[in-house]
Amino acid sequence: MERDGSPESPPREASSLPGECPSSDLGQALSQVLHHLTGQESRRGKARNAALQDLGALLEATECDRLFDGSDAPLGGVPGVLGKVAAALEKFAAPPKEEEGRGDGYAAVAERATAVGLLFMKLLRKVESAKEPQVCPAWKRGLRPLAAPIYVFAITHSVQQPWTRPRSRDVAREVLALLLHVAECGSVAGFLHGENEEEKGRFAEIMGLLQPDLNKESWKNNPATKHVFSWTLQQVTRPWLNQHLERILPPSLLISDDYQTENKVLGVHCLHHIVLNVPAADLLQYNRAQVLYHALFNHLYTPEHHLIQVVLLCLLDLFPVLEKGLHWKGGAARPTTHCDEVLQLILTHMEPEHRILLRRTYARSLPAFVERLGILTVRHLKRLERVILGYLEVYDGPEEEARLKILETLKLLMQYTWPRVSCRLVVLLKALLKLICDVARDSSLTPEPVKSALLEEATDCLLLLDCCSQGQVKGLLAKIPQSCEDSKVVECVRKVQQASESAPYSGT
Repeated sequence: MERDGSPESPPREASSLPGECPSSDLGQALSQVLHHLTGQESRRGKARNAALQDLGALLEATECDRLFDGSDAPLGGVPGVLGKVAAALEKFAAPPKEEEGRGDGYAAVAERATAVGLLFMKLLRKVESAKEPQVCPAWKRGLRPLAAPIYVFAITHSVQQPWTRPRSRDVAREVLALLLHVAECGSVAGFLHGENEEEKGRFAEIMGLLQPDLNKESWKNNPATKHVFSWTLQQVTRPWLNQHLERILPPSLLISDDYQTENKVLGVHCLHHIVLNVPAADLLQYNRAQVLYHALFNHLYTPEHHLIQVVLLCLLDLFPVLEKGLHWKGGAARPTTHCDEVLQLILTHMEPEHRILLRRTYARSLPAFVERLGILTVRHLKRLERVILGYLEVYDGPEEEARLKILETLKLLMQYTWPRVSCRLVVLLKALLKLICDVARDSSLTPEPVKSALLEEATDCLLLLDCCSQGQVKGLLAKIPQSCEDSKVVECVRKVQQASESAPYSGT
């Protein structure tokens, strides 16, 4: 009976390992757990559940310093095996394809995530114990293989998603907080890029872990991967992001090129973050900025207001990069720019557009385009005039967002292209007066602050129109106070007349 404990006896199962076992046995036990999690038998739920129980018992029985044996060895020793186990646990808790996870499938994912999260907390507490002086100075090297899979697990399950439940979210958040505490990082951003110049962050390792699931064939196998990638990417800013450009740009373009609008929007958010946080020189290298531009420009043909909104915001920040090398030397006409091209397409879509949400989205972006082009907006003046007149006529709901943005656009347009405004005096004056009368007589549910804002913006436009037409507006409005009975209309007209009298036109 004494031979049962002799070296010649076969190795025991991990669940029956005693508390004091040599490090080689510890490595074998962890390898056994890894085999149960990743081998053919792992497809059976009982085998995996037994592996989780064995791992929990093993962590309880093992002294914290022995988890880092051989951390400086070529293969990583026990920490290397632990890292593989952590990666297998992260995969075990990952959600299945969307079509496979509906119904009870996602509930099972949440249960697995809760169990895995508790194991990760147990493991991290062991690492925390090893940090005490004289216990294990190699704890930092031992933590590195564990950090990436534990982080991916925590981000996958910590926010509201179809595959999460309140309990699994709470556990995942605790795992993330404990990981940051053990790694001595004050924030997720510091964890990813390093708290100081000497410390290497974990962003590259996390991207390396996600990379196999971010190619064209596999990125939809795990519905969480795109969210983990997007959220992690947006935690890293200048000056750390540009060194990872080769890793982050292809997945962002891939996600943005999907047929589902939700994925397109997510991908464009990633591209926008890259545009804002990578130096222009790096984006211009290898024609990357042009690739970004064409990918974004093609989305403008999709009639989805959420997508159009994020694309236009991204393009407005990309234009300075694209036009960085353009310098007008005088003499010849200025070359058209990417901003001209996009504005031309927007105006083409705006003219016949009847869907309120798209009209608001387009109108919201117009002031930024006029400001970006400045006096060069004159190239688009005729089409802009048609759009402005058409949009001022149409009520677009209680918030009147479209008409307010169109009035803002008109004010900017008159400021930048004032020499061309006087010949359009009658058309613009009629449109503004009609708008003022419509708003003053409006008996709908439009709130009074919105009506006041519309009247104020329209009055400002009349003042600018008067300046651009050398005081002609004042003369044309002279008889309105005598014949009009609406007090709001009369008040707007008198504001224009009083302003003209206090600051008469003095030439340009």
